[in-house]
Amino acid sequence: MGFNNLDYICQRVPVPLCSLVGPYGPSDVTILGSAGVATRCYARSIDVANTVIFQVGAAMINIGALAMVAMMIFNVRSKYTAVGRKELTTFLGLYGILTVVSLLVDCGVVPPASPAYPYFVAIQNGLTSATVWCLVVNGFVGFQLYEDGTFLSLFLLRLISIIGFLITFVVSIFTFESWGSLGPRSTSGLFVVLYVINALCLVIYVFSQVVLVINTLYDRWPLVDIGFGVFFFVAGQILLYVFSPTLCDRLEHYLDGLFFATLCNLFGVMMIYKYWDSITREDLEFSVGVKNNMWDAKEVPDGIDGHRSGLYGAGPYGDSGSEFTGSYYALQGNRNSSLHY
Repeated sequence: MGFNNLDYICQRVPVPLCSLVGPYGPSDVTILGSAGVATRCYARSIDVANTVIFQVGAAMINIGALAMVAMMIFNVRSKYTAVGRKELTTFLGLYGILTVVSLLVDCGVVPPASPAYPYFVAIQNGLTSATVWCLVVNGFVGFQLYEDGTFLSLFLLRLISIIGFLITFVVSIFTFESWGSLGPRSTSGLFVVLYVINALCLVIYVFSQVVLVINTLYDRWPLVDIGFGVFFFVAGQILLYVFSPTLCDRLEHYLDGLFFATLCNLFGVMMIYKYWDSITREDLEFSVGVKNNMWDAKEVPDGIDGHRSGLYGAGPYGDSGSEFTGSYYALQGNRNSSLHY
């Protein structure tokens, strides 16, 4: 649908890169809409204090996404001994940075006529790849190929994310500025790094997590979280790339496919967090927040002072009295930094 050029996509979808590809390059951008491929239908803009704001609906979702990211990062960091805690925090941080850049680009804070606009769009594309590549590396943390949270684990995660960012950023800016063999009318490289490779990374992540749940965990409920995550992401892509013009017309230009795609992407990220939370448990011996259901009472040994075993020992109220005489439980938490087996 756009391997050699993105005309088909840009005619249906109001994504920022569309003003930088097509018959004109970014040097021809003098006023809004003078370059790139025009989208048939897009959400109307509003004027606030002599400032034009684009994609208001998507902007509201992005602002809400930042609040949700902050809450998820706080909850992840509170599980002090859970597997992949630092790695998932890195993924959520990248998604949060991508959300901030999307706010700047989608809403017109950086005007399309600005010389800096191609670079901001390239940064947005690079962060998209970095976030996806970070996610696929997160998918292998649960296999314990190397110790999570260590220097090696974080170094590999950040290195791969940086590589993904640099590759996509360079290809994007070369395409927008007509450098090398790339250009606004030759977008094969951009299509490959932004759509094909990222799609393969997401498939690898989903497949690896299904294998992890089936072969490692007794509980199958995490598969539901994976399924919902896939559903929201695929639904968002379909609403964006297939039904955006229809939605825009039916909603009288108040919303378009970008709004629904942004919302579905947020739900997908929330399901990734929910999935991680469902397969990880922390060692309560070293954690601050104690949850009662994490403990397992394995055995009640005989009382310490010769009393019979039980919760209540022989006290002034007999066997049914309320005085606790010192009998104890053998309580066993989960292994430090372990998956919920």
